[in-house]
Amino acid sequence: MNAFIPEYLNKRLLFVTGKGGVGKTTVALALGIRAAMEGKRTIVCEVASTENASRLFSQAEVGFREVEMANDLWAMSIDPDEAMREYVLLQLKVKAMRDLLFRSRMFTYLAAATPGLNELVTIGKIWELAQLDRKVKHGRKYDLVIVDAPATGHGISFLQTPRTFASIARVGPVHTQSQQMAEMITDHEQTGTVIVSLPEEMPVNETLRLETELTEDIGIATDHVIMNALYPETFSAVEVKRIGKLEKSDDPELRAAARAGASLATRAGAQHEQLDRLRQMVKTEVSTLPFIFKPELDLKSARQLAEEIA
Repeated sequence: MNAFIPEYLNKRLLFVTGKGGVGKTTVALALGIRAAMEGKRTIVCEVASTENASRLFSQAEVGFREVEMANDLWAMSIDPDEAMREYVLLQLKVKAMRDLLFRSRMFTYLAAATPGLNELVTIGKIWELAQLDRKVKHGRKYDLVIVDAPATGHGISFLQTPRTFASIARVGPVHTQSQQMAEMITDHEQTGTVIVSLPEEMPVNETLRLETELTEDIGIATDHVIMNALYPETFSAVEVKRIGKLEKSDDPELRAAARAGASLATRAGAQHEQLDRLRQMVKTEVSTLPFIFKPELDLKSARQLAEEIA
């Protein structure tokens, strides 16, 4: 294994985002595995309750718990309701008072009616996980917190939430804590993002827009772009010409094989054109991960991707 670890894995907090369907969850898990392989105590947080980590590692549902998946690797699925309960308990210190508050219809109504509150308590939990001096009882100290963040549009508003609440709540604990979260998110020494793309026109366009919004609208560092699921360039230009001639063969099996080879070469060529286009468009460094020719990602494949990250 290459002992080199990417610089962005040396941060304390890393958001992984991108257009929906580009494989950002897969990449987030692969990054977590890679960081753990390098000896970093790492936790991968899912914010959409998809439980991908538990399925990949063939474990029971993770839920709102810090569950160890492998050496130096933990996972957690952040539920906003549970995050809210934990936050209130930390503020009130007394469980009986917390339970009384949660039984209040007025509190339940106000919590449900406050736009962005779920996002705020979710980021609050992520922020808490990244602290060296954690407030949660028996909370572990992590070297790196990786967040499988919401896709593109929702992801931008998600990351803007602390700044929004800090400006709305001018005083008090909500203002103070929102300000602390916003400051950490925009601290390039501590926090960064990895944008995941696919070798297709629309995801490439979306990556450029996302890079601009992250850096200019939020002020968060964009550390790396990963083009996921890239086909290998199996054939040289000379071999492609030979394959083209074989498509005219009298042998039906040879013709079928030649068509398959030509199709693969065409698709790989188109994908690498998109890779070149992406590298020309974005300011951030771009690397690639290969397409995994399996119907469903398994742990062996995820570790293979982790090995490729460098």
